[in-house]
Amino acid sequence: QVQLVESGGGLVQSGGSLGLSCEASGRPFSAYTMAWFRQYPGKEREFVAGLTWNGGRTLHADSVKGRFTISRDNAKNAVYLQMDSLKPEDTAIYYCAVDFPGHIIKTTASEYDYWGQGTQVTVSS
Repeated sequence: QVQLVESGGGLVQSGGSLGLSCEASGRPFSAYTMAWFRQYPGKEREFVAGLTWNGGRTLHADSVKGRFTISRDNAKNAVYLQMDSLKPEDTAIYYCAVDFPGHIIKTTASEYDYWGQGTQVTVSS
């Protein structure tokens, strides 16, 4: 079992920045891939960014490339998403997720094993 708790969402103006955090507990943090997804009302969760167990490989969706950065700190059992140059279309609920094993980054939500409760990000125009 893995428990995930996100924090850091909120309201920001277009062009602003927000940082999301996700703290994990349970199975050894370094054993799995971490990712961020987002979900719009009435839509399925879409992949935003992911990284392997040691952070050696990262993947960002084209829609956020150059604006968002995923990172992790295994010593703190935490994964982060730094979001810069935010746009109104980034408004969504953001979720962190865990997948085993930790050397592959998958982009389909159904392939992830554990999820956080989500945090709302709202970007005003």
